[in-house]
Amino acid sequence: MPLRYQSHTIRQRLDFLYSEEDAEAAYAAVNRLVDKYRQKIESTPYKLSEKDAILITYGNQVIRHNEAPLETLRDFLEARVGDIINTVHILPFYPYSSDDGFSVIDYKEVSPQMGEWRDIHAIAHNYRLMFDAVINHVSRYSYWFKAFLAGDAKFKGFFIEMDPTTDLSMEVRPRTTPLLSEFNDEEGHVRYIWTTFSKDQVDLNYQNYRVLVAVLDALLSYIEQGAKLLRLDAIAFLWKEVGTACVHLPQTHELIQLMREVLHLVAPEVIIITETNVPHEENVSYFGSGDDEAQMVYNFALPPLLAHGILTENAGVLQQWASTLELPSDKVCFFNFTASHDGIGLRAASGILDDEQIEFLVQTATEHGGLVSYRAIGNDEQNPYEINCNYMDLLTHPSDSDENRIRRMLLSQAVMLAMPGVPGIYFHSLIGTRNYYDGVQRTGINRSINREKFSLQFLEEELDQTSSSKNRVFAAYKRAISIRTRERAFDPFGPFDFPRLHPQVFAIAHRCCEHSEQILALHNFSAAPVAITLADDFPLPAEDLFSHQPVEAHDMTLDPYGIVWLKTSGC
Repeated sequence: MPLRYQSHTIRQRLDFLYSEEDAEAAYAAVNRLVDKYRQKIESTPYKLSEKDAILITYGNQVIRHNEAPLETLRDFLEARVGDIINTVHILPFYPYSSDDGFSVIDYKEVSPQMGEWRDIHAIAHNYRLMFDAVINHVSRYSYWFKAFLAGDAKFKGFFIEMDPTTDLSMEVRPRTTPLLSEFNDEEGHVRYIWTTFSKDQVDLNYQNYRVLVAVLDALLSYIEQGAKLLRLDAIAFLWKEVGTACVHLPQTHELIQLMREVLHLVAPEVIIITETNVPHEENVSYFGSGDDEAQMVYNFALPPLLAHGILTENAGVLQQWASTLELPSDKVCFFNFTASHDGIGLRAASGILDDEQIEFLVQTATEHGGLVSYRAIGNDEQNPYEINCNYMDLLTHPSDSDENRIRRMLLSQAVMLAMPGVPGIYFHSLIGTRNYYDGVQRTGINRSINREKFSLQFLEEELDQTSSSKNRVFAAYKRAISIRTRERAFDPFGPFDFPRLHPQVFAIAHRCCEHSEQILALHNFSAAPVAITLADDFPLPAEDLFSHQPVEAHDMTLDPYGIVWLKTSGC
């Protein structure tokens, strides 16, 4: 049968990854997938803009008795969040066995504990959706892995089996758990299988082209179900090659580029976001050439550097790093965030913060009630991998006043919103939650400290109390988002700069010359007032978008932890 969708580059990529015979078989299978899903999916053009803000939430983040959590989430979003946010990242809502969803049992189903596909579709009526593509590994309880252990020929080679005496010391380890885990097959034989993250998260073997085809089928099914953005989880570890670091291998980049090209044959508007908690220079490699890999990359260096700046009341390190930010084209941008379902990664700060500064963050987090997770280096050493702490609690000591806690938190979120790119807002940051110690005690998992779920009644009562910290954070945060999404100068692909005005002030400049507009976002990291002088060529008068007060002089004073976004005409 002739191939219906010819793509020279897809075939070239398959030839790079596989033998000639396997590449030919893979190419035919890819064409069949494209043919199948093109008949099901209606493509709708879309371009990211300043209007885009993404809420990161669990599908069961809010719970109401006798109701599917996804239905409750939809009601909460429509009643409380409204249209200030246009996109929702629903963390894995598939059937799973551990890690709050990141050990997927079935890629194509909705967990019955969450709801049904119709509940996902209902949320999609008012919000664009981001789905997780947890494609480095699957659950040990998945049909794929069970069939593999049972000797099903269809799943032969789907997973990576190794001799336990193999020297794997060169592999980059994101955890302290063993890289190989023992499993018994149906005949009682012990099999040693590659498990990068945990025994319940069994790595897929992309050296088998049938794995790639099965995963592409899952990704295309997500688009069919309404996904407009796909988050590629832990993607840096996708391809394994013994004797290498098994991270960022050329084959991994080739696979991402291939996936993007296949998906865009069906839906060119779909956005790929790579999640790679690695040093910054390695992280940005997933932009590729700027036109062939991820359209957005998680800005992993921002959370630890921003926390360091606010805790030390000095913007210097953050300023120096930000001034080096470059993008390979005007078709890609950063996905900015400060908190997520995971911890605050420290690897991205490697080479930016020195060992003493990283230790300062670790010690501060511990003093503030947080936890620290480690990763293995070689066979003996361990290094801090991430801080497990609610972001507001990281920024303030438990003895601090609520006033100080809220001001520092809102300052951090204003910086994130003003950074060039698209903001990612974790549900817990939006409502100003605290460390969830009961969750850690119940699960024994450090990351549970920032994964609390709420009854809808409790949350609504909290948000209705005008004096509660949740109400105050939520109201101020929503206002900041609404300001950002109205201003064309915050176009994620627009020009930006980081003027140096004062060691304690972090400034971000955005320009929209098409409409003769400019925004200078000023953030005082100090607990004291700071006097600054704007550049002589900064056009005045200007207006502070928060206070609506006019600014007519180049000399001005910022309040403690003050936030001023100056809008002016002229570029």
